[in-house]
Amino acid sequence: MSVLQTLQERSGNICELCTASNDLKQYTIPPSLNENVANDVLVCKTCLDQIEGDVDMDVNHWRCLNDSMWSEHVAVQIMAWRMLQRLRNEGWPKDLLDMMYLSDEALALARATGEHEDAANKIIHRDVNGVILSSGDSVVLVKDLKVKGSSMVAKQGTAVRNIRLDRENAEYIEGKVGAQQIVIITKYVKKL
Repeated sequence: MSVLQTLQERSGNICELCTASNDLKQYTIPPSLNENVANDVLVCKTCLDQIEGDVDMDVNHWRCLNDSMWSEHVAVQIMAWRMLQRLRNEGWPKDLLDMMYLSDEALALARATGEHEDAANKIIHRDVNGVILSSGDSVVLVKDLKVKGSSMVAKQGTAVRNIRLDRENAEYIEGKVGAQQIVIITKYVKKL
């Protein structure tokens, strides 16, 4: 059974965040690089567009988190926590966050994208053109890069998919080139 089929069965074919039943998609929670049931949730297009920042946040839409934050599935709990963190200045999400419980391991994963930090404290990763990079983005190398500790050279034009951001340094990202996981300096990549 595929991951999508398992998610559909697990959720009863509804959005695991807002319970909508139309236009459902599988979403892999950043910074995960691989799709599996533990890292994915089934969400509707409305939720997905707001999660990815493609549209403005509809605060009232997210009142659904009052129910979904109690899900038995850790991936759903993490997404609920992250969305409540984004909305915490609205008032009511702060009350829900105070009630919510996540295990230490789940909380560490939830914090991996920095949703809980104020905008002034967030580390922002930018490519060679100044475009903001996010976990899960795809980039292309803009010059040949010699990989330290190996004889490998990552060639200009090589696509690196599903990047991960270094939470402590705005100049570093991680990604796979071929079969090797490497650290790349952001000034040598361009977002696709």
